[in-house]
Amino acid sequence: MRVRSYSFDRYVELVRDFHGYAAPGVLVGGYMVDLAYRHLHKAGLYNALCETRKCLPDAIQLLTACTTGNGWLTIHDTGRFAVTFYEKRSRQGIRVSIDTSKLDFWPEIKTWFLKLKPKAQQEEGRLRAEISAAGSSICVTRYVKVADRFIIAKDHGPVVVCPCCNETYPSSVHGLCPDCRGESGFVRLPESELESNRKTTDQTYQMASRNLNRR
Repeated sequence: MRVRSYSFDRYVELVRDFHGYAAPGVLVGGYMVDLAYRHLHKAGLYNALCETRKCLPDAIQLLTACTTGNGWLTIHDTGRFAVTFYEKRSRQGIRVSIDTSKLDFWPEIKTWFLKLKPKAQQEEGRLRAEISAAGSSICVTRYVKVADRFIIAKDHGPVVVCPCCNETYPSSVHGLCPDCRGESGFVRLPESELESNRKTTDQTYQMASRNLNRR
């Protein structure tokens, strides 16, 4: 069973290169994307609304033109493993999710999806074989229309230069930029601490390399 234009084995390789490892969620997600596009008109322009941050967004970005970077992929994290592809103008489309009533036929998928065992106790080989065999048969589709509140305008308007740090930010944010107002997601470190961290990293890498060469 193919995943869009790829064989399953080739898709596993793509997932491993993009995601870091062949995560079951990205593999299943590939079949979900494939199923959605089999229901959509080829001539349409589609956005994606993904309901989880885990794994599924990477399948969407691997197999479609919808990415977080170009704004065609919106993540609304409800914790549900589902994605909706919808036409940009009408906002009508198709939602794909996992049909848990079908998982009894696939015990390894059921164990993984419902978290019945810790990850370390799951049988990766059998799970991947079941995903390959099941394909999109474990999915369910529903025709939907995306709510207005999820339609995000791409154009944030003009930018201004922060008088404090000299970086740009949207003019709609009045006053100083969020960082200079103390709203950033990081803490600035002194150069001395950065240099210490670099030395520690270099030493760890050199030690690992020596150990590897002794094998």
